[in-house]
Amino acid sequence: MPSNLTQMSAAEYDKILYGNMTPSMAAAYLQERDIPLRNFPQVLQSMYPGADLLPRLVEYLSRIGPEEGGASVQSLGKKAHNWLSGRNVPANREDYFRIAFALGLGESQLNTLLGLFTDYGIQYRDGRELVFAWFLRHGYGYLEALRFYGALPPAPGMERLEPGRNSQLTHELHNRFQLIQTMEELRHCYLENLEYFGSLHLRAYYYFQGYLDQLIHPVPSWDAGKEPDYSIETVMNTYLSMQVPSGAKRSHYSLIQKLIRQNWPNTTALNNIRNHKLDVPRKLLLLLYVVTENTGDTGDPYRELDESYITLEERLEDHWWTLNAMLSDCGMAPLDLRNPFDWLILYAICADESEYMSDRMEQVLAHLFPENKAL
Repeated sequence: MPSNLTQMSAAEYDKILYGNMTPSMAAAYLQERDIPLRNFPQVLQSMYPGADLLPRLVEYLSRIGPEEGGASVQSLGKKAHNWLSGRNVPANREDYFRIAFALGLGESQLNTLLGLFTDYGIQYRDGRELVFAWFLRHGYGYLEALRFYGALPPAPGMERLEPGRNSQLTHELHNRFQLIQTMEELRHCYLENLEYFGSLHLRAYYYFQGYLDQLIHPVPSWDAGKEPDYSIETVMNTYLSMQVPSGAKRSHYSLIQKLIRQNWPNTTALNNIRNHKLDVPRKLLLLLYVVTENTGDTGDPYRELDESYITLEERLEDHWWTLNAMLSDCGMAPLDLRNPFDWLILYAICADESEYMSDRMEQVLAHLFPENKAL
Protein backbone atom coordinates (compact mmCIF):
# COMPACT_ATOMS: atom_id res chain seq x y z
CA MET A 1 0.00 0.00 0.00
CA PRO A 2 1.24 3.54 -0.72
CA SER A 3 2.71 5.00 2.45
CA ASN A 4 1.37 8.54 1.98
CA LEU A 5 -2.34 7.75 2.47
CA THR A 6 -4.42 9.15 5.31
CA GLN A 7 -6.11 6.67 7.63
CA MET A 8 -9.47 7.02 5.86
CA SER A 9 -7.99 6.73 2.38
CA ALA A 10 -5.87 3.74 3.44
CA ALA A 11 -9.03 2.00 4.65
CA GLU A 12 -10.68 2.56 1.26
CA TYR A 13 -7.57 1.35 -0.58
CA ASP A 14 -7.59 -1.88 1.44
CA LYS A 15 -11.33 -2.29 0.92
CA ILE A 16 -10.88 -2.15 -2.84
CA LEU A 17 -7.85 -4.43 -2.85
CA TYR A 18 -8.95 -7.05 -0.31
CA GLY A 19 -12.72 -6.61 -0.06
CA ASN A 20 -13.55 -9.07 -2.88
CA MET A 21 -16.32 -6.76 -4.03
CA THR A 22 -18.23 -7.73 -7.15
CA PRO A 23 -19.33 -4.87 -9.43
CA SER A 24 -22.82 -4.98 -7.92
CA MET A 25 -21.35 -4.85 -4.40
CA ALA A 26 -19.11 -1.92 -5.40
CA ALA A 27 -22.11 -0.05 -6.83
CA ALA A 28 -24.10 -0.68 -3.65
CA TYR A 29 -21.17 0.48 -1.52
CA LEU A 30 -21.02 3.73 -3.46
CA GLN A 31 -24.79 4.27 -3.43
CA GLU A 32 -25.04 3.72 0.29
CA ARG A 33 -22.45 6.49 0.73
CA ASP A 34 -20.23 4.41 2.95
CA ILE A 35 -17.28 6.45 1.64
CA PRO A 36 -16.53 9.39 3.96
CA LEU A 37 -16.96 12.04 1.27
CA ARG A 38 -14.61 15.01 1.41
CA ASN A 39 -16.43 18.35 1.37
CA PHE A 40 -15.46 21.98 0.97
CA PRO A 41 -16.29 23.33 4.48
CA GLN A 42 -14.36 20.51 6.18
CA VAL A 43 -11.28 21.11 4.06
CA LEU A 44 -11.44 24.89 4.51
CA GLN A 45 -11.93 24.59 8.29
CA SER A 46 -8.90 22.29 8.50
CA MET A 47 -6.86 25.04 6.83
CA TYR A 48 -8.36 27.85 8.91
CA PRO A 49 -9.70 26.44 12.21
CA GLY A 50 -10.51 29.87 13.68
CA ALA A 51 -14.05 30.47 14.99
CA ASP A 52 -14.22 33.72 13.01
CA LEU A 53 -13.99 31.97 9.61
CA LEU A 54 -17.39 33.11 8.29
CA PRO A 55 -17.33 36.74 9.54
CA ARG A 56 -13.72 37.16 8.39
CA LEU A 57 -14.58 35.83 4.96
CA VAL A 58 -17.67 38.02 4.61
CA GLU A 59 -15.81 41.14 5.84
CA TYR A 60 -12.95 40.63 3.38
CA LEU A 61 -15.24 39.89 0.42
CA SER A 62 -17.36 42.97 1.18
CA ARG A 63 -14.19 45.07 1.36
CA ILE A 64 -12.85 44.02 -2.04
CA GLY A 65 -16.27 43.77 -3.69
CA PRO A 66 -16.83 47.48 -4.48
CA GLU A 67 -13.44 47.81 -6.23
CA GLU A 68 -14.30 44.81 -8.39
CA GLY A 69 -17.81 46.03 -9.04
CA GLY A 70 -19.02 43.14 -6.91
CA ALA A 71 -22.26 42.22 -5.20
CA SER A 72 -23.80 43.68 -2.04
CA VAL A 73 -22.63 42.74 1.45
CA GLN A 74 -25.87 40.81 1.96
CA SER A 75 -25.43 38.67 -1.15
CA LEU A 76 -21.74 38.09 -0.38
CA GLY A 77 -22.68 36.91 3.09
CA LYS A 78 -25.22 34.50 1.64
CA LYS A 79 -22.68 33.16 -0.82
CA ALA A 80 -20.08 32.59 1.89
CA HIS A 81 -22.69 30.97 4.15
CA ASN A 82 -23.67 28.57 1.36
CA TRP A 83 -20.02 27.58 0.90
CA LEU A 84 -19.49 26.89 4.59
CA SER A 85 -22.78 25.02 5.02
CA GLY A 86 -21.88 22.66 2.18
CA ARG A 87 -24.80 23.79 0.02
CA ASN A 88 -22.46 24.54 -2.86
CA VAL A 89 -18.81 25.19 -3.63
CA PRO A 90 -17.24 28.34 -5.14
CA ALA A 91 -18.42 28.67 -8.72
CA ASN A 92 -15.24 30.01 -10.28
CA ARG A 93 -11.50 29.86 -9.71
CA GLU A 94 -11.26 33.53 -8.78
CA ASP A 95 -13.39 32.85 -5.69
CA TYR A 96 -10.75 30.42 -4.43
CA PHE A 97 -8.10 33.12 -4.74
CA ARG A 98 -10.33 35.58 -2.85
CA ILE A 99 -10.86 33.02 -0.09
CA ALA A 100 -7.11 32.37 0.18
CA PHE A 101 -6.33 36.08 0.53
CA ALA A 102 -9.20 36.58 2.99
CA LEU A 103 -8.02 33.81 5.33
CA GLY A 104 -4.29 34.31 4.87
CA LEU A 105 -3.81 30.84 3.40
CA GLY A 106 -0.51 29.74 1.92
CA GLU A 107 0.13 29.15 -1.77
CA SER A 108 0.21 25.37 -1.28
CA GLN A 109 -3.12 25.46 0.57
CA LEU A 110 -4.70 27.40 -2.29
CA ASN A 111 -3.24 24.88 -4.72
CA THR A 112 -4.80 22.05 -2.68
CA LEU A 113 -8.21 23.73 -2.57
CA LEU A 114 -8.22 24.30 -6.32
CA GLY A 115 -7.04 20.76 -6.98
CA LEU A 116 -9.71 19.15 -4.80
CA PHE A 117 -12.68 21.20 -5.98
CA THR A 118 -11.79 22.17 -9.55
CA ASP A 119 -9.96 20.15 -12.19
CA TYR A 120 -6.59 21.84 -11.68
CA GLY A 121 -4.38 23.46 -9.07
CA ILE A 122 -2.84 26.90 -9.68
CA GLN A 123 -2.23 27.39 -13.41
CA TYR A 124 1.21 29.00 -13.49
CA ARG A 125 0.95 29.53 -17.27
CA ASP A 126 -2.05 31.78 -16.73
CA GLY A 127 -0.64 35.28 -16.21
CA ARG A 128 -3.36 36.35 -13.79
CA GLU A 129 -3.13 33.24 -11.59
CA LEU A 130 0.66 33.42 -11.57
CA VAL A 131 0.67 37.07 -10.46
CA PHE A 132 -1.98 36.52 -7.78
CA ALA A 133 -0.12 33.44 -6.49
CA TRP A 134 3.06 35.52 -6.21
CA PHE A 135 1.25 38.24 -4.22
CA LEU A 136 -0.28 35.60 -1.93
CA ARG A 137 3.13 33.97 -1.39
CA HIS A 138 4.70 37.29 -0.37
CA GLY A 139 1.93 38.35 2.01
CA TYR A 140 0.30 41.11 -0.04
CA GLY A 141 -3.46 41.72 -0.34
CA TYR A 142 -5.89 40.75 -3.06
CA LEU A 143 -6.54 44.35 -4.13
CA GLU A 144 -2.80 45.00 -4.44
CA ALA A 145 -2.56 42.02 -6.79
CA LEU A 146 -5.61 43.22 -8.70
CA ARG A 147 -4.16 46.72 -9.25
CA PHE A 148 -0.75 45.35 -10.20
CA TYR A 149 -2.20 42.92 -12.72
CA GLY A 150 -4.55 45.60 -14.11
CA ALA A 151 -1.50 47.68 -15.12
CA LEU A 152 0.05 44.81 -17.12
CA PRO A 153 -0.61 44.19 -20.82
CA PRO A 154 -2.90 41.24 -21.59
CA ALA A 155 -1.28 38.03 -22.80
CA PRO A 156 -1.95 36.98 -26.41
CA GLY A 157 -2.99 33.50 -25.26
CA MET A 158 -0.71 30.70 -26.44
CA GLU A 159 -2.96 27.62 -26.51
CA ARG A 160 -0.91 25.33 -28.74
CA LEU A 161 2.72 24.35 -28.56
CA GLU A 162 4.95 25.68 -31.27
CA PRO A 163 6.88 23.04 -33.25
CA GLY A 164 10.00 22.05 -31.37
CA ARG A 165 8.76 23.17 -27.93
CA ASN A 166 8.10 20.60 -25.25
CA SER A 167 4.96 20.54 -23.12
CA GLN A 168 6.78 21.30 -19.86
CA LEU A 169 6.31 25.03 -20.42
CA THR A 170 4.18 25.51 -17.28
CA HIS A 171 6.86 23.94 -15.09
CA GLU A 172 9.49 26.18 -16.70
CA LEU A 173 7.44 29.33 -16.02
CA HIS A 174 6.73 28.26 -12.45
CA ASN A 175 10.43 27.72 -11.78
CA ARG A 176 11.33 31.15 -13.18
CA PHE A 177 8.76 32.95 -11.04
CA GLN A 178 9.78 31.07 -7.90
CA LEU A 179 13.01 33.08 -7.87
CA ILE A 180 11.37 36.51 -8.02
CA GLN A 181 11.51 38.64 -4.88
CA THR A 182 10.29 42.14 -5.88
CA MET A 183 7.38 43.61 -7.81
CA GLU A 184 9.78 45.11 -10.32
CA GLU A 185 11.30 41.71 -10.96
CA LEU A 186 7.80 40.27 -11.27
CA ARG A 187 6.82 42.90 -13.85
CA HIS A 188 10.01 42.32 -15.84
CA CYS A 189 9.62 38.52 -15.82
CA TYR A 190 5.94 38.78 -16.76
CA LEU A 191 6.72 40.95 -19.78
CA GLU A 192 9.65 38.77 -20.77
CA ASN A 193 7.41 35.67 -20.86
CA LEU A 194 4.23 37.33 -22.10
CA GLU A 195 4.06 35.30 -25.32
CA TYR A 196 3.99 31.99 -23.41
CA PHE A 197 0.98 32.72 -21.20
CA GLY A 198 -2.33 30.98 -21.85
CA SER A 199 -5.20 29.34 -20.01
CA LEU A 200 -5.15 25.78 -21.40
CA HIS A 201 -3.04 23.07 -19.76
CA LEU A 202 -0.71 21.92 -22.53
CA ARG A 203 0.81 19.07 -20.53
CA ALA A 204 -2.66 17.52 -20.13
CA TYR A 205 -3.11 17.80 -23.91
CA TYR A 206 0.07 15.80 -24.38
CA TYR A 207 -1.42 12.85 -22.45
CA PHE A 208 -4.92 13.36 -23.89
CA GLN A 209 -3.67 13.23 -27.47
CA GLY A 210 -1.55 10.16 -26.80
CA TYR A 211 -4.47 8.22 -25.33
CA LEU A 212 -6.94 9.46 -27.94
CA ASP A 213 -4.66 8.45 -30.81
CA GLN A 214 -4.67 4.88 -29.48
CA LEU A 215 -8.48 4.83 -29.63
CA ILE A 216 -8.75 6.54 -33.02
CA HIS A 217 -6.16 4.16 -34.49
CA PRO A 218 -7.21 0.83 -32.94
CA VAL A 219 -4.41 -1.20 -34.55
CA PRO A 220 -1.06 -0.47 -32.82
CA SER A 221 2.07 0.13 -34.85
CA TRP A 222 3.52 -3.29 -33.97
CA ASP A 223 0.45 -5.12 -35.35
CA ALA A 224 0.31 -5.93 -39.07
CA GLY A 225 -3.49 -5.97 -39.08
CA LYS A 226 -5.62 -3.35 -40.82
CA GLU A 227 -8.65 -1.57 -39.44
CA PRO A 228 -10.07 1.82 -40.41
CA ASP A 229 -9.57 4.73 -38.06
CA TYR A 230 -12.43 5.52 -35.69
CA SER A 231 -14.30 8.81 -35.67
CA ILE A 232 -14.58 10.84 -32.45
CA GLU A 233 -18.24 9.82 -32.25
CA THR A 234 -17.29 6.14 -32.54
CA VAL A 235 -14.60 6.55 -29.89
CA MET A 236 -17.15 8.14 -27.58
CA ASN A 237 -19.84 5.51 -28.14
CA THR A 238 -17.47 2.52 -28.13
CA TYR A 239 -15.14 3.37 -25.28
CA LEU A 240 -16.16 6.36 -23.19
CA SER A 241 -19.94 6.47 -22.80
CA MET A 242 -19.89 3.36 -20.56
CA GLN A 243 -23.70 3.46 -20.45
CA VAL A 244 -23.70 6.59 -18.29
CA PRO A 245 -26.96 8.42 -19.03
CA SER A 246 -26.68 11.77 -20.79
CA GLY A 247 -29.05 14.72 -20.75
CA ALA A 248 -29.72 17.61 -18.43
CA LYS A 249 -32.31 15.96 -16.17
CA ARG A 250 -30.74 15.03 -12.85
CA SER A 251 -33.27 15.73 -10.11
CA HIS A 252 -34.08 12.04 -9.64
CA TYR A 253 -30.45 11.00 -9.21
CA SER A 254 -28.75 10.38 -5.88
CA LEU A 255 -25.77 12.49 -4.79
CA ILE A 256 -23.33 9.74 -5.81
CA GLN A 257 -24.95 9.38 -9.23
CA LYS A 258 -24.79 13.15 -9.74
CA LEU A 259 -21.11 13.29 -8.76
CA ILE A 260 -20.20 10.49 -11.16
CA ARG A 261 -22.29 11.88 -14.05
CA GLN A 262 -21.01 15.42 -13.52
CA ASN A 263 -18.97 16.60 -16.53
CA TRP A 264 -19.02 13.17 -18.15
CA PRO A 265 -17.55 13.66 -21.65
CA ASN A 266 -19.58 13.64 -24.85
CA THR A 267 -18.78 13.84 -28.55
CA THR A 268 -19.07 17.64 -28.72
CA ALA A 269 -16.76 18.10 -25.73
CA LEU A 270 -14.20 15.66 -27.18
CA ASN A 271 -14.12 17.58 -30.47
CA ASN A 272 -13.76 20.92 -28.68
CA ILE A 273 -10.96 19.59 -26.49
CA ARG A 274 -9.19 18.10 -29.48
CA ASN A 275 -9.42 21.47 -31.25
CA HIS A 276 -8.02 23.29 -28.18
CA LYS A 277 -11.28 25.11 -27.52
CA LEU A 278 -11.67 23.53 -24.08
CA ASP A 279 -9.24 22.34 -21.42
CA VAL A 280 -8.75 18.62 -20.75
CA PRO A 281 -10.95 17.67 -17.77
CA ARG A 282 -9.44 15.51 -15.05
CA LYS A 283 -12.33 13.04 -15.31
CA LEU A 284 -11.66 12.50 -19.01
CA LEU A 285 -7.95 11.90 -18.45
CA LEU A 286 -8.72 9.29 -15.78
CA LEU A 287 -11.24 7.60 -18.09
CA LEU A 288 -8.70 7.47 -20.90
CA TYR A 289 -6.14 5.89 -18.59
CA VAL A 290 -8.61 3.13 -17.71
CA VAL A 291 -9.87 2.57 -21.26
CA THR A 292 -6.37 2.32 -22.77
CA GLU A 293 -4.97 0.62 -19.63
CA ASN A 294 -2.09 3.06 -20.08
CA THR A 295 -0.49 0.68 -22.54
CA GLY A 296 0.90 3.26 -24.96
CA ASP A 297 1.84 2.57 -28.55
CA THR A 298 5.50 1.91 -27.88
CA GLY A 299 6.07 -0.58 -30.64
CA ASP A 300 6.44 -3.37 -28.08
CA PRO A 301 3.32 -5.24 -26.88
CA TYR A 302 5.18 -6.71 -23.88
CA ARG A 303 4.54 -5.32 -20.39
CA GLU A 304 5.99 -6.87 -17.27
CA LEU A 305 2.84 -5.87 -15.36
CA ASP A 306 0.96 -8.50 -17.39
CA GLU A 307 3.19 -11.33 -16.20
CA SER A 308 1.56 -13.92 -13.93
CA TYR A 309 4.24 -13.56 -11.25
CA ILE A 310 3.21 -9.92 -10.63
CA THR A 311 0.79 -9.89 -7.71
CA LEU A 312 -2.42 -7.88 -7.70
CA GLU A 313 -0.98 -5.75 -4.88
CA GLU A 314 2.10 -4.94 -6.97
CA ARG A 315 0.05 -4.22 -10.07
CA LEU A 316 -2.34 -1.90 -8.24
CA GLU A 317 0.44 0.02 -6.51
CA ASP A 318 2.31 0.43 -9.80
CA HIS A 319 -0.81 1.91 -11.42
CA TRP A 320 -1.38 4.11 -8.35
CA TRP A 321 2.05 5.73 -8.62
CA THR A 322 1.95 5.95 -12.43
CA LEU A 323 -1.47 7.57 -12.49
CA ASN A 324 -0.65 10.02 -9.71
CA ALA A 325 2.61 10.97 -11.43
CA MET A 326 0.62 11.83 -14.57
CA LEU A 327 -1.94 13.85 -12.61
CA SER A 328 0.83 15.77 -10.84
CA ASP A 329 2.58 16.41 -14.15
CA CYS A 330 -0.65 17.97 -15.45
CA GLY A 331 -1.17 20.16 -12.39
CA MET A 332 -4.09 18.04 -11.17
CA ALA A 333 -4.82 16.69 -7.69
CA PRO A 334 -3.75 13.10 -6.95
CA LEU A 335 -6.30 10.30 -6.61
CA ASP A 336 -8.61 10.96 -3.67
CA LEU A 337 -10.34 7.84 -2.36
CA ARG A 338 -12.90 10.04 -0.62
CA ASN A 339 -14.06 11.11 -4.07
CA PRO A 340 -16.56 8.56 -5.51
CA PHE A 341 -15.29 8.82 -9.08
CA ASP A 342 -11.66 8.38 -8.00
CA TRP A 343 -12.76 5.42 -5.86
CA LEU A 344 -14.39 3.91 -8.95
CA ILE A 345 -11.22 4.48 -10.99
CA LEU A 346 -9.12 2.60 -8.43
CA TYR A 347 -11.71 -0.20 -8.34
CA ALA A 348 -11.40 -0.50 -12.14
CA ILE A 349 -7.60 -0.48 -12.00
CA CYS A 350 -7.74 -3.30 -9.46
CA ALA A 351 -8.69 -5.72 -12.24
CA ASP A 352 -6.72 -8.96 -12.43
CA GLU A 353 -4.92 -10.07 -15.58
CA SER A 354 -8.02 -11.86 -16.89
CA GLU A 355 -10.28 -8.81 -17.18
CA TYR A 356 -10.18 -5.35 -18.73
CA MET A 357 -10.24 -2.32 -16.47
CA SER A 358 -12.91 -0.67 -18.63
CA ASP A 359 -15.18 -3.74 -18.44
CA ARG A 360 -14.88 -3.79 -14.67
CA MET A 361 -15.73 -0.09 -14.49
CA GLU A 362 -18.65 -0.36 -16.90
CA GLN A 363 -20.19 -3.19 -14.90
CA VAL A 364 -20.27 -0.99 -11.79
CA LEU A 365 -21.80 1.85 -13.79
CA ALA A 366 -24.46 -0.49 -15.18
CA HIS A 367 -25.53 -1.25 -11.60
CA LEU A 368 -25.35 2.43 -10.62
CA PHE A 369 -27.55 3.43 -13.57
CA PRO A 370 -29.74 0.37 -14.16
CA GLU A 371 -32.30 2.34 -16.17
CA ASN A 372 -29.70 2.88 -18.87
CA LYS A 373 -28.73 -0.75 -19.42
CA ALA A 374 -30.33 -4.08 -18.74
CA LEU A 375 -28.22 -6.00 -16.22
